[in-house]
Amino acid sequence: MKMAFLDQDFLLETPIAQQLFHKYAQKMPIIDFHCHLNPEEIYENRNFKNITRIWLNEGTYGDHYKWRLMRANGVDEDLITGDGDDYDKFVAWAKTIEKSVGNPLYEWTHLELRRFFGIDDLLTEKSAPKI
Repeated sequence: MKMAFLDQDFLLETPIAQQLFHKYAQKMPIIDFHCHLNPEEIYENRNFKNITRIWLNEGTYGDHYKWRLMRANGVDEDLITGDGDDYDKFVAWAKTIEKSVGNPLYEWTHLELRRFFGIDDLLTEKSAPKI
């Protein structure tokens, strides 16, 4: 049986995997030893101004994997770690990720959109304003 991209059983290929995840693992807290957020802000349950601040950068924290992919796609540094406008940075990420099918960041981006924001749309330059 073929599964839809990023459905509720994404990467869960057997009934046992689905049962273990949905019955047990899904409800457990996330333990992430390689996070790109400030650990203190996670502990304090900080709310961020927007998704750009979480995904790309907030001060000195940010996702260096996303930065590297954006640089490889020719994005100006002002829109990566610089002082560029948050919305413009988000659109730059959308333009980058839509060209990155096959890269784990493509799947991670869409998993985060779905799990944390309830957004099933693919992130593209065209869908960025809606998202």
